Amino acid sequence: MTTLIEPEEHQALRKAVAAFAHSHRDVANRDLWRRAAELGYIGVNLPEAYGGGGGGITELSLVLEELGTAGNPLLMMIVSPAICGTVIARFGTEAQKREWLPALADGSRLMAFGITEPDAGSNSHRITTTARRDGADWLLTGRKVFVSGVDIADATLIVGRTEDARTGRLKPCLFIVPRDAPGFTRRRIDMELHSEEKQFELVLDDVRLPAEALVGDEDAGLLQLFAGLNPERIMTAAFAIGMGRHALARAVEYARERTVWKVPIGAHQAIAHPLAQAHIELELARLMMQKAAHLYDAGDDAGAGEAANMAKYAAGEACVKAVDQAVHTLGGNGLTREFGLARLITAARVARIAPVSREMILNYVSHQTLGLPKSY
Repeated sequence: MTTLIEPEEHQALRKAVAAFAHSHRDVANRDLWRRAAELGYIGVNLPEAYGGGGGGITELSLVLEELGTAGNPLLMMIVSPAICGTVIARFGTEAQKREWLPALADGSRLMAFGITEPDAGSNSHRITTTARRDGADWLLTGRKVFVSGVDIADATLIVGRTEDARTGRLKPCLFIVPRDAPGFTRRRIDMELHSEEKQFELVLDDVRLPAEALVGDEDAGLLQLFAGLNPERIMTAAFAIGMGRHALARAVEYARERTVWKVPIGAHQAIAHPLAQAHIELELARLMMQKAAHLYDAGDDAGAGEAANMAKYAAGEACVKAVDQAVHTLGGNGLTREFGLARLITAARVARIAPVSREMILNYVSHQTLGLPKSY
């Protein structure tokens, strides 16, 4: 890795996070989050004026990647500082920034993010959660699914839609909904996926919110929404790359030590070459992730959108292949609890599915980048 790709300060940060993560492998998620926050890792992307590290998504994605490589990925880093923290930092009122950013940075508070709906899926234009004015307040009604960490979050940033007074069309808006708001209920979704962070379905039944719950400008919804979705894709790529690197490292270690026919199995090309391919694909995905993060931090939202989608696609594919090859390298041992790889088979597929499917990314690239006509 050269300084052309990653400057010395980023290499130093990567080394420090890696050492921290490996020394805290057996620490519970909540304690790991607290200790990482104390070192400034959780809020590294948030403004210094509000208690953050003053960095960007470049630094935050690096932190998440190294935590994942050590086997300690913190899924809520994608949500709380990356999506919610970024949106509030860019578009929130001064009061919202003072209330939320220092607490998100020091890890004392968490915020979840609700966008997906039962009937909308990847099509955010079909969101039916609506907000309507009632005097000075807002009333929010709708449903959300696959919302991570609602049980441990102090509030959820909800994507709703309001009616444009000029056109009558619905436009997206973002609202901060406290966890104890009347009419705001949650139901845990029973997942096969093994994860510390649980998934929930949310119901909003005329949840009354004060005017100051609206984040940013009511008329700038799409801009504000994608300000959060691009970091989400970049951070999902970091999550996937870290997971893939973790699986690959376990497989390489095993291939060096496991001896059959008097030589380590890693000496055989049938074992060595697929592992080498997995490493190459993870490195390529990381380069695209770094490009996307740099573009985003430079303020190039359009360029970052394309690169973030490509990074998420590349990382998801590379992660699935790395995990599959790692399990295959270990054979029967790859399915045991002792080696801890089998649980990654399901987890790796999340990066292909969420927060947007690989097919929707291919749609994006085909018509946004290549200029091909839409099929939908």
